[in-house]
Amino acid sequence: MCEKCEKFEKCEKCEKPEQGPGCKPTQATAGVGSLPVYIAPPVVQGSRRRRLWELPAQSLCPVVGVCLPMPVLRKRLHKLLGAGLVAGDYELHCGVIQDCGHRSTVAEALQRELEQRYAGAVRLAAQHKSSEALGRWWATAQREQDVAGVLWATLTHARCDDALQEQVLRDIHMLQHQVGSADRADLQRLAELQKENGVLGRELAQAQSRCTRLRQERAQESERLQASVLQLRAGLVGRDTLLGGLRDELRQLEAAVPGLRNRQEQADQIRAQLGRIHDLERALLAARQQQEHERRRAEEAQSALAQALAKPEAAIEKAQAVMLPELASRAVLCVGGRPSIVPIYRQMIESTGGRFLHHDGGEEDAAAKLDASLAAADLVICQTGCISHHAYWRVKDHCKRHNKRCVFVDKPSASSLQRALETMPQQA
Repeated sequence: MCEKCEKFEKCEKCEKPEQGPGCKPTQATAGVGSLPVYIAPPVVQGSRRRRLWELPAQSLCPVVGVCLPMPVLRKRLHKLLGAGLVAGDYELHCGVIQDCGHRSTVAEALQRELEQRYAGAVRLAAQHKSSEALGRWWATAQREQDVAGVLWATLTHARCDDALQEQVLRDIHMLQHQVGSADRADLQRLAELQKENGVLGRELAQAQSRCTRLRQERAQESERLQASVLQLRAGLVGRDTLLGGLRDELRQLEAAVPGLRNRQEQADQIRAQLGRIHDLERALLAARQQQEHERRRAEEAQSALAQALAKPEAAIEKAQAVMLPELASRAVLCVGGRPSIVPIYRQMIESTGGRFLHHDGGEEDAAAKLDASLAAADLVICQTGCISHHAYWRVKDHCKRHNKRCVFVDKPSASSLQRALETMPQQA
């Protein structure tokens, strides 16, 4: 046992413990001339961690299989050997275990890879100074952390004795069985997921196709709407341009003709005054007709009185005329009729107390005067055989709209007018 490093060194040829540089020879009593021999002190367990090639043979298989993934193992060996590896995973695994059974180039390279990869787990394991504490940490950490790092840190720990090593190998053996079952379940689940992924992929392709079609339709609709907007904007610009031109033209006209607005207002006032003048003219016409009626009535009264005094037959005819309905100063419009019969109509109407108005039905008098005469009349007598169709329909429409009585006479005679006047009480 070396006093400085407190450990034995093994011979590379016979693998037997050799004395270290600090070992002291011990004198043995083997007789005279006997040579001194070196007696090793009792083994004291130190803090040095075991190397990969120092692990027992039964530990190498789980360490290499669990702690070194196959892609990492192939990468390391490719760098180390410098040539392509054509061996399968199992042959490669067995060859690495055989090389790691002793200190070799492969074992040293994998030692550095494991130390670098699981440095964190090694630091955590170094906090435990006894086999019991290390065993408790292994039982807890293998369920919570990466089992590969915990396995490497536990097996290479200086306080990992044979009992703990056996327990670790048992646990990792059962864990590998569980992992294998889980891998088979994962592979089955992976197959199902791949099948489901295919279905979802097809549905996604269909959805993408629909989205592409809808996007194209929306793009076409957007282009159509944009074209419509451009057309509307162009129309709006044209309208604004036209409106601006009209406004400029209006300003030019106003500038060229001063007082144009005042003239427009005056024209409106003139139209209103003309309407009022027409109303006054109609009222004046009615007043003049009333005056003429009164004058003729007075003359007829005087003439009737003279005739009554001169002839008894005239009194009889007067009595018959009195049998006609009393019109009580109502305006009677006679439309149409021959010029020779108009005086007879006038005499008969005025003899009953009415005001006689006449219109020839459009032959000589202007058709515009017909509306004024119809508005001033209370009763209308229409000679259907002596007026134009236009005047006939104007008379009929006016009487219907203003609810005026209209008597239609077929023949232009005094008897026809008398019969029409006699029917007035029954029609009232």
